[in-house]
Amino acid sequence: MTITRGQPTKWDAPAYQRGGASDWWDLYAKDHHFLRTRWRNLYQLDDMMWRSNQPSPRQIADIAERGIKNIVNLRGARSVGTWQLEAEACAKHGIRLYDFTARSRAAPDKAMLHDARDLFASLEGPSLMHCKSGADRAGLMSALYMLVVKKVPAATALEQLSFKYLHVKQAKTGLLDAFLASFIPYEEKGMGFYEWVDNVYDPDTLQGAFMAKGWANRLVDDILKRE
Repeated sequence: MTITRGQPTKWDAPAYQRGGASDWWDLYAKDHHFLRTRWRNLYQLDDMMWRSNQPSPRQIADIAERGIKNIVNLRGARSVGTWQLEAEACAKHGIRLYDFTARSRAAPDKAMLHDARDLFASLEGPSLMHCKSGADRAGLMSALYMLVVKKVPAATALEQLSFKYLHVKQAKTGLLDAFLASFIPYEEKGMGFYEWVDNVYDPDTLQGAFMAKGWANRLVDDILKRE
């Protein structure tokens, strides 16, 4: 299946051959959903946007009852049972699924930042964005939503990347904090976000200057098993 980033997934449910128990094993064991059965990391940004960790089919049914019309999967389309179950549940409950690939351990590339703006503009109705844990990629995209759509200051948008959501800024994931923080001096001078992205922002320079803490990387990568 070919997915254009930020475009709705074309899901032909009758053509899908169910993976049966293997899909559920992928969700609960390989994808660690047994840790997320109670912990949703679910928060509402405004009337039109929510953020969370990876939802199960049962949780997608609950999302539909809340009136959510779109789910943005920040993990991208993948040939795994977790994705298959999500796509099938969205089709069952009339939710439009978008596959959008964001990264948690790299400085955001300029194309992705422009795609994010286009994605937000294309969403019709209440929406939910999620990654695996709801901490890093969901935090970045929530910050971008607050910055680009809600027009809040970057310092306020940065609050979407906090330990409240189990985001660890001392690890490699702290590149996301450094990215937004590097815009603040230019914002204070009156420069718009996308003007800064196009004319000032250098992902390679930002990534090269960032130093993560070893203990934090072990926590995020080895203990929490983040993507």
